[in-house]
Amino acid sequence: MIETDEDGLVRLQKLLAQSGVASRRKCEELMLEGHVVVDGEVVTRLGTKVDPRTAVIRVDGKRLPPVSEKVYLVLNKPRGVVSTMSDPEGRRTLSDLVADRPERLFHVGRLDTDTSGLLLLTNDGDFAHRMAHPSYEVDKTYVAEVEGEVYRRTIKQLLEGVTLDDGPVTVSQARIVEATPAKSIVEVVIHEGRNRIVRRLLDHVGHPVRRLTRTAIGPVALGRLPSGGLRDLTREELGELLDTAQL
Repeated sequence: MIETDEDGLVRLQKLLAQSGVASRRKCEELMLEGHVVVDGEVVTRLGTKVDPRTAVIRVDGKRLPPVSEKVYLVLNKPRGVVSTMSDPEGRRTLSDLVADRPERLFHVGRLDTDTSGLLLLTNDGDFAHRMAHPSYEVDKTYVAEVEGEVYRRTIKQLLEGVTLDDGPVTVSQARIVEATPAKSIVEVVIHEGRNRIVRRLLDHVGHPVRRLTRTAIGPVALGRLPSGGLRDLTREELGELLDTAQL
């Protein structure tokens, strides 16, 4: 934890150093050179004190998350696990994967039971609510194995927009990773979270999904996280998501 004085304040360069931005000396240089902004104001005076829980701090434009008791986690959900904390049918749930965590965790959005990949978990209810809300338009990246050979014209069709029975879908990006006559692998980026949206989208253009994985949410990528694995968001990832959610 960051040590504060009796007023709950801490010297800015000390906070930057303890947050892992750089060494104390380098953080002082960053301040003196005008790289550090607090609540919209450039701060160059060494010894300036801030409240680490509420100050909105940026270093070269990048948000430094506030000091908080909250946790922000990345989970690689395996196929077959239900995106809820409990299930009346007794199926495996997210609770089974985070049983050793002391916090009461919320999942941000959800994934179909037969879809694997990236889910965010947190005990910050405001963050969970905002990140799941469509108005904040966080891009979500999916990799799908589909039936049949996908051609460029299909990618063009996706990018031009597809209208499903519950309305139009905007695809931010789409590309063919691999294509053979029997099956193809495509990557699709959308910011919507409607029920089974990616499966319905690809089915609509003639390529039913065999396997589906969410590989990224905004700046947060699954990377090498193993199936069922859990990790903390990095400082950079959390800072960018807090900005996106306007928190």
